[in-house]
Amino acid sequence: MTKRKVIVTIAPTGGMAHKAQNRHLPTQPHEIADDVERCWNAGASVVAIHARRPDDGATCNADIYRDINTRIRDQGCDIVINNSTGGGVHGDMVKPLTDGRWEIAWEERIKGMDAGAEMCTLDATTLNLSFDGREILMDTPLSKGRELAMGMKARGIKPEWEVFSPTHILQDTTTLIEEGHDDGPHFINLVMNVHRSFQNAMPYSPRYLQMMVDTLPKNSLFCVSGIGPSQLEANVAALLLGGHARVGLEDNLYFRQGEIATNVQLTERIVRIIRELDMEPATPAEARALMGLPRAQGARPAFAVDSTVF
Repeated sequence: MTKRKVIVTIAPTGGMAHKAQNRHLPTQPHEIADDVERCWNAGASVVAIHARRPDDGATCNADIYRDINTRIRDQGCDIVINNSTGGGVHGDMVKPLTDGRWEIAWEERIKGMDAGAEMCTLDATTLNLSFDGREILMDTPLSKGRELAMGMKARGIKPEWEVFSPTHILQDTTTLIEEGHDDGPHFINLVMNVHRSFQNAMPYSPRYLQMMVDTLPKNSLFCVSGIGPSQLEANVAALLLGGHARVGLEDNLYFRQGEIATNVQLTERIVRIIRELDMEPATPAEARALMGLPRAQGARPAFAVDSTVF
């Protein structure tokens, strides 16, 4: 029998943490591209990229994304490129509201679709976030979720659905999938243990993870973003439930208590665990086959891999 293939996603940067919290956090295009290559060599098959400005502020600027994406491909790396349309909680991504709160700017978020990535994150939900003393609204009614899904389909982009609770799966994600905006299999990232900063998000526990897995639409693949100290445990639980793995400094800045991590360390550890469980990390080509890439409809993204080159 062939071993089960596991998609390993590396999320190297995110849109929240700063270098002051972990000096290994890559924020500039050359740093991100170099880190991605190292993680790809260690067994990662997908990269979830957040762009940063020269001052490290979060951005969805398509030119910066293209710079990162180009550097990755120029290094001969065929990893699946996934650009964020969530952005982050500082930099270009936030604007003040009249009531003293802040908002993650919609007009900035949608720029993430225009950088030629094969995949993009799709947060089809409304959240209230708390960071650095600010209350920040991520306003995504169904109409905006639909706009993202339709925009991705027209560009040949595969969505990675970001969900934080069972209702996000059962309502927005399932509604948009049933409207025909995503070809199966559907790739869904279950974000857990961010409940102290994201209103309506779920804490991590094996029981809560099982509940979320039980609500997934038919023909779905899933991975788990276990935030902070739950990253390792959540990944192991996901593997045991037939899911896939996601690691990286976006989700967890530490290798173990009191020891800051590198993206390569986190990748190497989950690959060791996958192999100890008698599974095998998927190559990028195998990950594309599992996820249904390239999409059957829409344009061909600029950074989609040409099989004759890789």
